Amino acid sequence: MSAAIEVRDLRFRYGEGTEALRGVSFSIAEGECVGLIGPNGAGKSTLLLHLNGLLPESLKGESSVFVDGTPVTADTLHEVRRKVGLLFQDANDQLFCPTVFEDVAFGPQQLGLSEAAIRERVTQALARAGIPGFEARAPHHLSVGEKRRVCLAGVLACEPSILVLDEPSSSLDPRGRRELKELLRQIPITKLIATHDLELVVELCSRVIVLDEGSVVAQGPTVELLSDEDLMLRHNLEKPHALRHLHPH
Repeated sequence: MSAAIEVRDLRFRYGEGTEALRGVSFSIAEGECVGLIGPNGAGKSTLLLHLNGLLPESLKGESSVFVDGTPVTADTLHEVRRKVGLLFQDANDQLFCPTVFEDVAFGPQQLGLSEAAIRERVTQALARAGIPGFEARAPHHLSVGEKRRVCLAGVLACEPSILVLDEPSSSLDPRGRRELKELLRQIPITKLIATHDLELVVELCSRVIVLDEGSVVAQGPTVELLSDEDLMLRHNLEKPHALRHLHPH
């Protein structure tokens, strides 16, 4: 049984010489929800971009990233991107159409579906993202939380088997964060969530990968790792409030 995502000794250096990833290895089982945490500049976003081949320079040579056992290469991009839905940190990077319908329909259109099938997927995806009936709205008039939901709907409309999210709760108000957590909990597919929101990780993720300076410094069960005050402090992280009562010392 191949893992949903497997990363083997992934190394990546940006053109100007910055070493962003230094031999990262981990695997995520099908249906698992895993948190990816670490300080700013740890390499989290760079890692996520590798999972559906968004860094062209990383597609040369042997692949270090496997999706359902398939290596991510220039030849497999089409297949991989159907499976891995990526939600960017900034919704404005993902929204570029005059209406919500067109934005959410963009992915399914690339899959060559019929008009009727596209319309059905858009309707279902908007409902799953908690914004039914938003088809005719203009994305640039929406709130931050609504924009993020439109992006999520656009990803869900492609029916991926894996959802990769970059800081999904950033700049959301408390209610928006609560609603997002509920939405993500109801999406039963494999999820990898890169975030600084450790309360979200405690609530949604059974396991955590800690990344710092481009290396995996720890991985294991969420509560165990996030309760390790020394580990958290060493990597500029704070023990989440939700766990403080468990280990008050």
